[in-house]
Amino acid sequence: MNIVSKLFSGFFRLFYPKVCAVCGTDLVEGEEVFCISCLYNIPLTRFWNDKENTVAKIFWGRVNIEDACAYFFFAKGSKYRPLLHKLKYQGFKEIGFELGLQFGNVLKKSPLYSDIDFVVPVPLHPKKLRIRGYNQAEVIADGISKGLGTELSTTHLERTEFTETQTRKTRAERVKNVTEAFAVAKSDEIKGKHLLLVDDVVTTGATLEACAAKLLEIEGCRVSIAALAYATT
Repeated sequence: MNIVSKLFSGFFRLFYPKVCAVCGTDLVEGEEVFCISCLYNIPLTRFWNDKENTVAKIFWGRVNIEDACAYFFFAKGSKYRPLLHKLKYQGFKEIGFELGLQFGNVLKKSPLYSDIDFVVPVPLHPKKLRIRGYNQAEVIADGISKGLGTELSTTHLERTEFTETQTRKTRAERVKNVTEAFAVAKSDEIKGKHLLLVDDVVTTGATLEACAAKLLEIEGCRVSIAALAYATT
């Protein structure tokens, strides 16, 4: 950044300060989206180093994935819980990208995720995409792909049915709601590839299970799962 740019940036911050998405304090130069303290204190799961972690066990006996993990705990009462609401409903896409980038950086160091070929976000139906304006899972996946140094794919998995929201549904209801909601496109491009399927939050895993099942129909395809947050009580 040249001197003029630094002066302009400093002047802009003086009158329009950026604030931390968690605690609301003014960000200083070098901080983006989160202050250093809040970024340091994110309740990380560290599941990416454990093949038999709590998130992975959600899918045991349901779909034949390679590995699964989440970046941080989405606990009731946590000051980090509102982040997902801001990302999903209030247009704060930078939250998803920055956390995805941090997530990708740690996944890159894990041998369980060292051979990912494509990062694939859980897709939105075109109707819901028009309503919301963007897909929060794609924003997260974009950050993860940058951290991993791996290609982002938004063309290999499609949502073909407009389903009801999964909120407040039981696990059985969630599975039924999304069983035939997804389809694979350009299947030749992902034959024999290891795909990292990405969503914002994992609770029952029904949506991720339905997506993984479709992708696994492709010859030689392997699927791992990465959710930004793991919902706990």
